[in-house]
Amino acid sequence: MRKYLNDSWYFKDNFKTEYFNNVNVSEFVKIRIPHTVKEIPLNYVNNTDYQMLSTYYTELDLSDYKDKECYLCFDGNAHYSDVFINGQLTATHKSGYTGFKVHIDDKYKNDIIKIIVRLNSYETLNIPPFGNVIDYLTYGGIYRDTYLEIKNKSFIKDVFVKADMDKTLTLDMTYHNTKPNQKIKISISDISETFEIKDKYSFKDLNVNLWSIDSPNLYTLTIELLEDGNIIDIYSVNVGFRSIRSDINGIYINNELIKIRGLNRHQSFAYVGYAMPSRVQKLDAKILKYELGLNAVRTSHYPNSQDFIDECDRIGLLVFTEIPGWQYIGDADWQDIAVENVREMVLQYRNHPSIFMWGVRINESDDNHDLYTRTNNLARELDDTRLIGGVRCIENSEILEDVYTMNDFIHKGDNEGIRPRHKITNDTEKALLITEYCGHMYPTKIFDDEIHRTNHIKRHCKVLNDVNKSTEHAGSFGWCMADYNTHKDFGSGDQICYHGVLDIFRNKKNAAYIYASQSDSRDILEINSSMDIGEYPAAIVKDIIVMTNCDKIALYKNNEFINEFYPCEEYKYLKHPPIFIENTVSWWGGNTYDYTIKGFKNNQVVKEIKIEKFKELFFKINTDTQILTEDKSYDVASVTIEAVNQVNNHLSYFNEPIVIETSGNIELIGPNIISLKGGFGGFYIRSSEAGKGKVKLYYNNNIIKELDYEIKTP
Repeated sequence: MRKYLNDSWYFKDNFKTEYFNNVNVSEFVKIRIPHTVKEIPLNYVNNTDYQMLSTYYTELDLSDYKDKECYLCFDGNAHYSDVFINGQLTATHKSGYTGFKVHIDDKYKNDIIKIIVRLNSYETLNIPPFGNVIDYLTYGGIYRDTYLEIKNKSFIKDVFVKADMDKTLTLDMTYHNTKPNQKIKISISDISETFEIKDKYSFKDLNVNLWSIDSPNLYTLTIELLEDGNIIDIYSVNVGFRSIRSDINGIYINNELIKIRGLNRHQSFAYVGYAMPSRVQKLDAKILKYELGLNAVRTSHYPNSQDFIDECDRIGLLVFTEIPGWQYIGDADWQDIAVENVREMVLQYRNHPSIFMWGVRINESDDNHDLYTRTNNLARELDDTRLIGGVRCIENSEILEDVYTMNDFIHKGDNEGIRPRHKITNDTEKALLITEYCGHMYPTKIFDDEIHRTNHIKRHCKVLNDVNKSTEHAGSFGWCMADYNTHKDFGSGDQICYHGVLDIFRNKKNAAYIYASQSDSRDILEINSSMDIGEYPAAIVKDIIVMTNCDKIALYKNNEFINEFYPCEEYKYLKHPPIFIENTVSWWGGNTYDYTIKGFKNNQVVKEIKIEKFKELFFKINTDTQILTEDKSYDVASVTIEAVNQVNNHLSYFNEPIVIETSGNIELIGPNIISLKGGFGGFYIRSSEAGKGKVKLYYNNNIIKELDYEIKTP
């Protein structure tokens, strides 16, 4: 049984040993998990604000569980946790990106016990990823779920599920305190059988469909521990049957060669950093798969939340996940913790079918034969079913892994998109996968001018095109999904890295539509230009790009047909190259024109857009849900805002303030007055308790939108 504790904590932004003897909760703040030690501004962050020793306090009454085994569980505490029970140090955990459990001894079950977590979120810690500069904020807090696991004295400790494409299921099992009169019942698909207890079980020719990126079939595996016919423990997990392998040609899922097309994802969000609940984590996976049309994601530079990976399992998004770190390798103690990070990552995440590769090197670090021999060997010992990689930024690096994974930033806008294989590695057997490109080579803000945003599109096009053309590359992960807060050493002066194809609120920059247009799941027709002469030197409009999965487009000026245009030959290796509208100067200047662009598939119009000069202001306001659920903790809805004109043209230079007012059983995350940037904005609201809530948005003292929310319980 799992009993969530997310609503039972008190927080103090300091730590005193006197708290062991007395905690006056009136001096603490009652909080809910996920929690950040310090909410931060969107821009101009002082990263020292979240670096502190803090205290989390709760009380537990375990008197009803005297005959049970109890474990206090934390899925993610950033970054160094000391857990005290009644003032006694009981457990220590040295990673902010993996979970841990604390066994609660029977001696604590007679009275209410006091739990204190002393949480260290200083960036001076001698644990990964710390030790040098880091290009991302690391935040602090108990930012993933906390819960109590309550077990009988005998229970199933762990199950490693191996589900292959030949429809064979193998279970490697460990137990706690089993007895001769106990049995195991295993149920999945058409199997439901009871067995004597043993460490390994195998089943062949199951009646299942395979898991793949296009058909992510999942099956529920239920394992019951029986004593005299009674259920005393249950282990349940989703299973996907698939195989993974690689060779010099690339990466195969179920023996099908897959060209990896993905982006890197930081798990951070505006204001609260890492501290977001399940819905928001899952929404990122959906954006990557359905809105950007990708088949993979790299969880840079650490394991992401189980909720995010669960959604990747469900929707068929391949995951490359890696241990924490950024360039720096520390001393012997630091390296031991890095090895332990491999152990925790693999053991905690190895039953996710979406994970196809483990990253066992510190991102962009130099070679270290001894350390990486240890990390590779441990990953293979714990999981012999997946590929192993490790992201490097150096050529001809020692390759201990299955795949040569490398960040390739060779493209500067006027040269080749990627390095040829012979310039990267002398290895002639292993797959080559690009793990980062673009990013810092051409940071692009959603509010940059049109020429800058156009060049951003072309850079992503060039790299994607060259990767598709290459038979030497298994695919690529672009840097990156969304803008993120960073340290003063990186990004712009406001401590934001504008490297994403989305902004920090997940609004799409123009380049995002290059990714979206490579999928056929929906019709895409987007233009990069407002066709205003003032955007360009000498009033000569050029490089008008239509990002589309249409076969062709037709352009009309004031309803008069001008010409048809076809996918660009320069990017012919893309599944759906963008379409360039040729520069015909006579189209612009002198008079004000309206334009229509129609997109065709099989000679049928499937989508059209109109371009008109501004006459009237409108706002497109979208929320990912209007039904929130108070379940294991609070719930959060994401709201995005876009300023448009009367025909839905984006207003790239609308930067005015919007006032946000909430009422009822919801709370606003962040400030109640925001300024749009480049015509885009966003915010989050969270539930406080079951009931109803309302959001009112104002512009120039006028209500522009009301959003009604219902907050339910399961």
